[in-house]
Formats: sequence, structure tokens, C-alpha cells
Amino acid sequence: MSTPRGLARTAGLLYLIVASSTIFAGLVNSRIVESGNAAATAGNIEASATLYRIGFVSELVGATAFLLTSMTLYLLLKHVNQMAAAAMVVFVAVSVAIQTLNLLNQNTALTIATSQDYTTAFGQPVAAQLTMLFADMQSNGFLIAQTYFGLWLLPLGYLVMKSGYFPKALGVLLVIGCCGHLVDVFSRFLAPDFGAGISPFALTFAAVAELSFIAWLLVKAPVTYGRRRTAVAGRLDG
Repeated sequence: MSTPRGLARTAGLLYLIVASSTIFAGLVNSRIVESGNAAATAGNIEASATLYRIGFVSELVGATAFLLTSMTLYLLLKHVNQMAAAAMVVFVAVSVAIQTLNLLNQNTALTIATSQDYTTAFGQPVAAQLTMLFADMQSNGFLIAQTYFGLWLLPLGYLVMKSGYFPKALGVLLVIGCCGHLVDVFSRFLAPDFGAGISPFALTFAAVAELSFIAWLLVKAPVTYGRRRTAVAGRLDG
């Protein structure tokens, strides 16, 4: 696994797990949580508690795989620029920390919706509102974490462009993907109505960039340590 090809394919597999797990968790939440409708959301969580739990675990798995992805890419790309590679891992670590702690909000929503104790103590309408509150907090917390989902693509794109492993266009695409994530986050916080409209377009750029990178890692994994390192080694041998 310490060869460039082994590291690239391991990173690609881990990144694929990240994408599939996170997408699945997002689909579960979008199906169960009905924004602005506390009663329906509480009822959906109670009726689909098992699915909601699976979505919770799926996101936790994705977050763990994301951290491992960045660590594997660090090993693959640190020779290009160690500072940029370290920055990449730091951005991912921050995002994973936020995302993981944010899952407490989802678990709290689940607990309130499925426990009769809260309904008895607060009454059904209040318990439903509390469920909605924590579901909204989970959604907003994920959006905050998305800031760093975008930022890690910036040093990654730079490393991809400079490494000699990948087409430079792929690195440019990753930087564009970073911008897509950031546009989505800030537009949805600063102008929610506008952000909701532009979000699909912004995230499309990010999705194309990341899926292209995953495909390249899995299909066109590098065999050697790249043109840059090869050239340095040649000068040293000379």
C-alpha cells in the first residue's frame, strides 16, 4: 500500500465510501425531516427510527473514512509540498470534528421523538418543536462543516496540479469545486432564499470535481512518484 498506486487506490476507495455514505445519510434526512413542519418531522422520525439510525451511522462512517482519506493522500502527496499536504489534513480534521459532534443534534432529535418521557413531560406539540429544533441544528451544523469540505479541496487541487500524477485540469476542477462548496454555504446563510435556488448549481461543480478525482484515483492510479520527484532524483543521481 506504500506504493503510489496502492496509496492512490486506497484513497480512492476511502473517498468513495465518504461519498456514498454521506449521500445516503443526506437522502435519509431529506426524506424524514420536513422543514418548517415540526409535527410531521417528529412523526416521520418516530415511524422511521431505524432508518434514521442507519443514516446516523452512515454519516459517522463517512466522517471516519474522510479523515482516513486525507491521511492517505497526505502520504501520497507530501513530497510535493508538505505544508499544503498538512493544511489539507487539518481542514479535513476540523470538518470531521464538527460533523461528528453535530451528530449529537441528530441523536437528540431521535431521542425526543421516540421517547414517551418527553411527550409526557412537555406535551406532544412542545416535544415535536424540540425535535424540529435539533433536526434544524443538525442541518445547520452540517452546513458549517461543509465550509471545510470545500476548503480542503484548495490545497488538494494545488497538490494535484504540482504533483505530476494527475492532469492539471483535474487540480483546477478541484479548486472550482472548493468555490462551489463555499458559494453554497455562504449564500444559504447570508441569503437563504437565494441560496436555496443556487445550491444545486454550486454543488454540481463540487460533485463533478470530487467524483472525477475519485474515478481518477481508482482507474488511473499513478505508478511512480510523479514527474517532479523523478526529475529531482535524476539530478541527484547525476
